[in-house]
Amino acid sequence: MGEHGRPDQDGAEVLVSSTTGRPLTKRGEATRRKILEAAEQVFAQMGYPDASIVKVTERAGVALGTFYLYFDSKKTVFEALVLDLNRRVRQSMSESMAGARTRVEAERGGFEGFFRFTAEHPALYRVIREAEFASPATMRLHYERIVAGYTEGLEQAQSAGEVDPTLDPEVAAWALMGLGELIGMRYVLWERDENGRAPQRIDPEVFDSMMHFIANALTARDGAGKDD
Repeated sequence: MGEHGRPDQDGAEVLVSSTTGRPLTKRGEATRRKILEAAEQVFAQMGYPDASIVKVTERAGVALGTFYLYFDSKKTVFEALVLDLNRRVRQSMSESMAGARTRVEAERGGFEGFFRFTAEHPALYRVIREAEFASPATMRLHYERIVAGYTEGLEQAQSAGEVDPTLDPEVAAWALMGLGELIGMRYVLWERDENGRAPQRIDPEVFDSMMHFIANALTARDGAGKDD
């Protein structure tokens, strides 16, 4: 049972039922979305071991039988949630990067999108960490999908002379992703005001300091990559 995605002619994901092989209807997509939204809350609050299909269906307001039209187990819905969060955080980053004229501007936009998504969906952190034990392959896919696009962007910036050509773009992509994840954890996820409320965005001074560090790390220097 359940459903999975397949690309259409334009490369977009089409959700299809594994029982019929047919694309989900708009109503079916809406029900699946409701289940995933409930799963995001349940897994974030309870953790993978204590979460249950019953808790997810109760939160979603759907019958147990309805759940099994879309997912065949707790693990299946959890893995779908990880990939859904991955898709949405990458979309947030891409939208924020649109229109950037330089790689440093693209970095700023991408991190703005990431931190904004983190503030709106703090479950991202716990769900990904739970995936390390519940579904290691899915956790790895989450990071690899982010790094793939990141590496490509850095390679293009190197070709344009904006990024130090001596940097390994894949290593740099992993390093930058790690930096953003830990900064987000410290200054978005853990941060609280005097009333105990979480921030809606990262502190501008923290963000500017981080971007100063990134710009210095990436910017090509005169003579970089040339023989002395």
